[in-house]
Amino acid sequence: MKRIIASFLTLALATISCQFFFPTQTPTTPPLTETSATTQWDDRSIFQKGLVTSAQSILNGLKGASVYHIDFNIESDMRHITGNEEVHYTNTETKDLTDVRFRLFPNILGGEMKISNLKVDGIDVDVKYDLRNSLMIVPFEKAFSPGQGAVISMDFAVTVPDNVDLNYGVEAYYDNVLALAHAYPMIAVYNEEGWNAEIPPQYGDVTFADMSFFIVKVTAPRRVTLVSSGRETDRSEDGTSQTVTYEAGPARDFYLAASDQYKVFTKQLGEITLRFYTRSDLQEGARSGLEDAARAIEDYSARYAPYPYTELDFVSTPTLALGIEYPGMIAITEWIIEPGQGYLEATVAHEVGHQWFYNLVGNDQLDDPWLDESLTQFVTLQYFTDEYGVNGAMGFRQDLQGRWDNINDARIPVGQPVASYSEDEYSGIIYGRGGLFFDALREKMGQVAFDAFMKDYAASLSWDISTPEKLKAIAEKHCNCDLTDLFQEWIY
Repeated sequence: MKRIIASFLTLALATISCQFFFPTQTPTTPPLTETSATTQWDDRSIFQKGLVTSAQSILNGLKGASVYHIDFNIESDMRHITGNEEVHYTNTETKDLTDVRFRLFPNILGGEMKISNLKVDGIDVDVKYDLRNSLMIVPFEKAFSPGQGAVISMDFAVTVPDNVDLNYGVEAYYDNVLALAHAYPMIAVYNEEGWNAEIPPQYGDVTFADMSFFIVKVTAPRRVTLVSSGRETDRSEDGTSQTVTYEAGPARDFYLAASDQYKVFTKQLGEITLRFYTRSDLQEGARSGLEDAARAIEDYSARYAPYPYTELDFVSTPTLALGIEYPGMIAITEWIIEPGQGYLEATVAHEVGHQWFYNLVGNDQLDDPWLDESLTQFVTLQYFTDEYGVNGAMGFRQDLQGRWDNINDARIPVGQPVASYSEDEYSGIIYGRGGLFFDALREKMGQVAFDAFMKDYAASLSWDISTPEKLKAIAEKHCNCDLTDLFQEWIY
């Protein structure tokens, strides 16, 4: 996922001064058990209540999207998790496929994931591993033709780290909080490059995913509060344990957090329920964050496309990033929720923006990080402009420029993969110069054409995956101009 990285710059707004920092036990694998979901693979009715009215028509689309049925069993130590996964996979490509590939992200996030009892349509299959066991290759007995599908089932066991040393602590049990990101075997994206799989730098995003549907059953100690992507559909308690079922989709990922310290604060915004889970003594910050989120949702819904889900949850975690976005859910580092820190509004505005540009409109976050991070920096600039006028715009633009200044305004192209940048360059170019590119694009196109382009971009690529070529083509359509020179100067 994408995150806000600390930059130690000051954002001066019209009436407020707001600093904007973007700154071992081996588990036993149980035998395969019946999945928690009894829903048929092609029955999407359960997902309707999780979508606002205007987004529900997508349930008739996304033909062939993967459907995950997952069980998580979280042990009392909160670090060891066992479970099983059944996923209905369909070849949606135009060519035959000889295998399907899964990412096992815990194996490169400081933890461990082991797989057993893997079957394709009930038949045992021998798999291969690559990329430090973070890539699992599942061969097909016969090549899968376009439109052909199968149910792939497996058991898994995960050990999460007890520190936040890798990838900002997206997956860890630390300070009484379990952050469980990318903790299930995830099907990789297949495109014109083939199967997308690599070991990414730890300072960028690790996932690139298609839209999928999730039904997830979580069994955990009763003492903790569970928070997840999607919508709770069922709950039961038995002695010291609880079992909660969630549905989520269409979504690019499934995220879960748990803590015995969480209290929930709620705000209603039309069809959308906003919740903030954090410590009870952080009520003031939580309620302020919910107000910021509501303003951002209203702004972005008007500018781009309606927010699609009926829920948006915020959860405080000990992450080393200020904020990390997931579909319908945002992790916020706890210390900025404290009164007077001054970073919360900018963090919330940025991460809410990712609900449009990362989730609704997807992209390859490893090869084209500017399509989500740089664009979301510009989206945040628009938020501060809309909320605070000229002073808001000036303050945030200074932050973008300051990031670039930190690497001496190096004219490094914005359109490179994460791995092509050093960590300082990644912050300075993707979070700084990249945001300024969209400001230059708006100036080149003119405000009216640019606004129409952004609305068209979000609408035409909703639930899909964008590329630099698609963005450029839609922009040129709206300005009726050739943007090659501008892209050559900034992007390429």
